[in-house]
Amino acid sequence: VQLVESGGGSAQIGGSLLLSCAASGNTYSTNCMGWFRQFPGKEREGVAAIFLGGPFLGGRGSFYSYSVKGRFTMSQDTGKNTVYLQMDSLKPEDSARYYCARGRLPPSRLAIDWDRVGEYDYWGQGTQVTVS
Repeated sequence: VQLVESGGGSAQIGGSLLLSCAASGNTYSTNCMGWFRQFPGKEREGVAAIFLGGPFLGGRGSFYSYSVKGRFTMSQDTGKNTVYLQMDSLKPEDSARYYCARGRLPPSRLAIDWDRVGEYDYWGQGTQVTVS
C-alpha cells in the first residue's frame, strides 16, 4: 500500500486548506483511514479517522480529536481511493506535518482506538501545514 499526501502549504489564520491522500497498491483489506499530525519534538497525534464502509454506530463514521472537531472534516472518494481533510478556521497551533495512514480497525474498536498510532500499518510521507 502506498499513500501520497498533497495539499499542504501556508495559510492565514482563519483560512482553509484541503489535504488529499491517494492510496494505491493492495488496498483491499483497508477499512479505515486516519489523519495524524506531528509537531517538532512531539509524537504523532490523531486528528481524524474515517470508516470506509460508511456511517455506523448510530450514524457515526468519522472521528475527530477535540482540538479540531467542528473545524476539520474528513471525507472519502472510494472511486478514487482518496481521502481528504478539509481544514477550516485554521489556527497557528494547527501548524504541523500531517500524515495519512491506513488502518484495519474493526468497527467495534474504531470509536475507541481510532487515534492510536499503532493501529495503522501504512503511512504517507507527510505534508507540511503552516498557519500564520
